[in-house]
Amino acid sequence: MAYYLGTWKGEGETKGGPFGAAGKLSSNTTCEWFDGGFHFVCRGEEKGPTGTRKFLNIRGYDEKAKAYTEYGISSLGDTEYQTGGSIVGNKKTFAFDTDVGGKPTKLRYTEVQVSPTLFTYQAEASIDSGPWTVIAEGKVTKVK
Repeated sequence: MAYYLGTWKGEGETKGGPFGAAGKLSSNTTCEWFDGGFHFVCRGEEKGPTGTRKFLNIRGYDEKAKAYTEYGISSLGDTEYQTGGSIVGNKKTFAFDTDVGGKPTKLRYTEVQVSPTLFTYQAEASIDSGPWTVIAEGKVTKVK
């Protein structure tokens, strides 16, 4: 988990669809250990086709569940809790259920750690048990 500590700058794009318009994404995130060293806190801002969104994420590892967790809130009123995330080699994956327009939707978020200062990401969705579709992708670079 220490990989994510520091300040990161992201750039990517969203694909048009039920989650919003297509367009460029940019983000700035700073992550630091929370007291005790068991969790870390990330604060940031992202800009995209739907505007600006500030966020706070708390990431950790649940020993009982043997899974990574992430809790997040945003300035748009979003609240997310993800558990069951895994890291295998240089690849981190989270999958969770939500709904889009009243239809059950599965979301999958994957990061690949390319180097100590760069990771790529891809977000995919499966609506109402349909095929997986890429909804966003990009890269994030450590700046300090």
